[in-house]
Amino acid sequence: MSPIVMTLLLLTGFGVFGWSASRRWKLLRIGAAAMRRDRLRERIWLTLRFAFGQQRMPRYRWAGIAHILIFFGFLVLLLRTLILWARGFVDDPHFGYWVFDAGTPLGNLYALLKDIFVVLVMVGVVIFFYYRVIKRLSRLTLSGEGLLILGIIFTMMIADVVYDGASINLAARARPWATYVAGAEHRLLAPGEVRYDGWEPAASMAAIMFAGLSSPSLRVLEHAGFWTHSGLVLLFLNLLPYSKHFHVITAIPNVFFQDLTPPGRLEPITDLEGKVEREETLGIARIEQFSWKGLLDMYTCTECGRCSDNCPATRTGKRLSPKHFLLDLRNHLLSRQAEFLGKNDAPAKIEVVGAVVQPEVVWACTSCRACEQECPVFITYVDKFVDLRRHLVQEKGEFPNDLQVAFRGLENAGNPWGLPREDRLAWAEGLDVPLIADKPDAEYLWWVGCAPAYDDRARKVSRAFAQLLNHAGVSYAVLGPKETCNGDPARRAGNEFLFQMLAQANIATLNGYRVKKIITVCPHCYNTLKHEYPDFGGCYTVIHHGDFLARLIREGRLRPKNRVDSRVVFHDSCYLGRYNGIYEAPRDVLAAVPGLRLVEAQASRDRGMCCGAGGAQMFKEEEKGEKRVNLLRTEQLLATEPQAVASACPFCLRMLADGLGMKDRDDVRPLDIAEVLWQAVTD
Repeated sequence: MSPIVMTLLLLTGFGVFGWSASRRWKLLRIGAAAMRRDRLRERIWLTLRFAFGQQRMPRYRWAGIAHILIFFGFLVLLLRTLILWARGFVDDPHFGYWVFDAGTPLGNLYALLKDIFVVLVMVGVVIFFYYRVIKRLSRLTLSGEGLLILGIIFTMMIADVVYDGASINLAARARPWATYVAGAEHRLLAPGEVRYDGWEPAASMAAIMFAGLSSPSLRVLEHAGFWTHSGLVLLFLNLLPYSKHFHVITAIPNVFFQDLTPPGRLEPITDLEGKVEREETLGIARIEQFSWKGLLDMYTCTECGRCSDNCPATRTGKRLSPKHFLLDLRNHLLSRQAEFLGKNDAPAKIEVVGAVVQPEVVWACTSCRACEQECPVFITYVDKFVDLRRHLVQEKGEFPNDLQVAFRGLENAGNPWGLPREDRLAWAEGLDVPLIADKPDAEYLWWVGCAPAYDDRARKVSRAFAQLLNHAGVSYAVLGPKETCNGDPARRAGNEFLFQMLAQANIATLNGYRVKKIITVCPHCYNTLKHEYPDFGGCYTVIHHGDFLARLIREGRLRPKNRVDSRVVFHDSCYLGRYNGIYEAPRDVLAAVPGLRLVEAQASRDRGMCCGAGGAQMFKEEEKGEKRVNLLRTEQLLATEPQAVASACPFCLRMLADGLGMKDRDDVRPLDIAEVLWQAVTD
């Protein structure tokens, strides 16, 4: 081996990579500040689970298995690469085995692992090649770059086996009086004889195949394998900063620096009035205004397409694709690298919406988090869409016309429809529903919400839930006309001013009544009160009615006794499931009903498809596409041949009822879990 050649190879390889990586690092630092150094133990544990443990990968079975094989193969073979580089400086072809020496227990184990993973990595490459070239999955970015990387990895594995096979033969010929078959005991063999060795199976098979070659030919193969492996590793390393495979370097830190606050919480804009006075940007207008973590997300995208594969907007033919949204931002960032890293002229102030991303892409997001749930490297999207909306709404006044009605209604009447405040308790006519002003010592405040108070269909849910609470003897009260919208539609639509105004007014009311425990029927209310109000001084124990009803059944305070002979499919609300991890409680409520047969849609629980109402979509016309989101979701649920569709969210209930209407399926009833339970409980 040549120390001079190896020195030049390593210096050139690491030198060029260092230059490229330093520029990527400097570009990352143009991003805004983000706090990601808290809860160190939790971050380490999550990194071990999801970065090293690859926990999300098997959600796509064979692609996940292929990635796991290659990932762990690289970890095992990293030591092999270091040993080969070191052998470039010594004359001993077996240098590096002072610990992993053939014949020692540790050496035998590593030799076996190395050969096993060489084969497994090649299997993983073949699987990816099949998906890209033969099956041609639409979610993947089909490019020459991906095939080049696969080719490099496969060639490295072949080179490793060729090097070992040639080395084994040359060693046997140099020492004909004894065996040298990596890991075998020394015993007499015929001159040049090579035997199969179970500790290094792939290398031994290659050695047997090469046994008839001349020594000069073996020397050529040995050098070819050695330098191919040693050089391709450095070539691969230098391709990383310029390809999607940069995630090989950035994925682990991206998982480590993930946001550990609840997924249902959006970062508030602090000092809104001060920012306006100082003429600071509200929300995000330009690429450099994303946080460094947001830019790291862009670096880390693997282009696997899992996000878009599960996005309801993408699946219904909208212009929004989470993957391409992020890639467009990344390409814009990288195309301006010289501009941002230049020392003279200030970078141009280019607004990404319009120049990079079209407005209909920004407004098509339902904030369902299906994209984030699938992403194996924890890239976030909802926060980026909301930040872009914040700038459009609060600084430019550019938003869908339909939202103007909702904003005006929220500001003037405390609900997105602009209906009279005094009608907030009209749904309770004839029921014994106490006001907190009359019952200040109630154990629970029931936060009714706008849809359950005003929407004709959701009002029936409120009546059923009120009767269940009364039947169980729960000590509760409601705010009535003093309740106003929690602000979720305004915030998800980007109107942070309006959200904070509503939140502060509600918190003042709740704290004025010394409220401690809150029950909600709406998952959007649940999420906002539980995760976002604490940022403004509103800290409460918040319980969703799915959890609360399940508890009342367990405690025996509600006893379902009437049969409800119906085949029911349950639809998971995004804000109840993916946002807050509540999947089983609503099912437990339904399962407790005699005669009810609960069935599951193919897309359920954390893969349940959005109904299309979240992210303020309920109050605007849906972006143009091939199909409406609620219609596609309705079709998925109807595939189970149900007699009823159950949900635990008034927004979902409305969207599914509309979907059933569009399908002319009057024979299938849309119901809330409270309505089903009341049928089973009522005398």
